[in-house]
Amino acid sequence: MSLSAALRDRDVAQLPSRRDEDWRWTDLRALIRELPPASPEAPAPANPGPFGDLGEAEVMVVNGRVLGEAALLRLPPGLSRTLRLRIVSAAAETSHGVRLSVELGEGARLTLLESHEGLAAGYLADAELDIKLAKDARLDRIVLAGDEAEAVSVNTAEVELAAGAQLAQSVLTTGAKRQRIETRVRHPGQGAHVRMDGVYLLAGRTHADLTSGVTHAGLDGTTDQLIKGVVADQARGVFQGRITVAEGADRTDARMGHHALILSDRAEIDAKPELLIFADDVACAHGNTIGALDEDAIFYARQRGVPEAQARALLTEAFVGEVIDRIKDEAVREAVRAWAAERRVG
Repeated sequence: MSLSAALRDRDVAQLPSRRDEDWRWTDLRALIRELPPASPEAPAPANPGPFGDLGEAEVMVVNGRVLGEAALLRLPPGLSRTLRLRIVSAAAETSHGVRLSVELGEGARLTLLESHEGLAAGYLADAELDIKLAKDARLDRIVLAGDEAEAVSVNTAEVELAAGAQLAQSVLTTGAKRQRIETRVRHPGQGAHVRMDGVYLLAGRTHADLTSGVTHAGLDGTTDQLIKGVVADQARGVFQGRITVAEGADRTDARMGHHALILSDRAEIDAKPELLIFADDVACAHGNTIGALDEDAIFYARQRGVPEAQARALLTEAFVGEVIDRIKDEAVREAVRAWAAERRVG
């Protein structure tokens, strides 16, 4: 069951539902009774995306149709590139999907600046990325998900790493009516490394589901995951993270942390971090905390003349800033920080 299959066959019975344990907090079948009509063709938007002119080139997808050169997403061995991938929804009350392939040859380096931009109301959008990293390749994937508040959006990435490959992923989202951003990684061990971070900033009645799965299949692999979220009003945040260490994947080092702030008694967070370990010689740990802003810190700031609203905003910005600071490229990091500041919750 998947949104892509439902859109392909125009069949709501193929939508995932709460009967699927991994979708129990993001039930699409109960929400969508009838699929909207297919989205029409539309021109590329005139406005720049959230990454501005960073990078050497851009691939544009509008209403599920690729307008740029998708071949740019395939890098030959040894090449380095920074590329913007803009996935735009520009038609109200319609549906569309796209599937793209990202392939990095041996030793290639790609910084992928991926944005999901909602320019219309109430659309239904699906995006799938098949990502393959050859030996010693590196992908820095930074995702800014700015879906429209009444939209339904699913973004799925399937990632396969070879020996020595590196994936560094940072996802930031403000949610939608229903939104799910899912990453599945096939980890070979063999010196490969995964860093997979995320931030959700939710207000109103928005919903964001960050789901991930990493399967370690071989010796000497590392995974480091840090997710932080802030929810206010009647918003709902979901985090599901599963790290599986297969039998024989000894010397795996895997860490997972999820930490969130609830700013309203009507907001909700559902979190399920999991470690499934079938090997003996491993170093694995996970942590999960959910709480409120530190009232003592707010009081301290107010005593020094900072208005309460500003103090709360500064504290939430500092809370999620730890994730943003892990982005290596300074220009990209500052663009992400500015995007998050404009969507500050608190």
